[in-house]
Amino acid sequence: MKEETKEKLVGEGVGFERIRRITGYLVGTVDRFNNGKRAEERDRVKHGTEGLLSNK
Repeated sequence: MKEETKEKLVGEGVGFERIRRITGYLVGTVDRFNNGKRAEERDRVKHGTEGLLSNK
């Protein structure tokens, strides 16, 4: 009997949680931030990659 083998990508099927660096802390969630730290996160300048990968 011939076995079919499916090649899996590294990390395929493994759940993960997003980790962000916010105001000097590595966090997955801001649930434990106080109001001041939440306001700091909300008001910060968010840098994106828009336009960096476009083919013009």
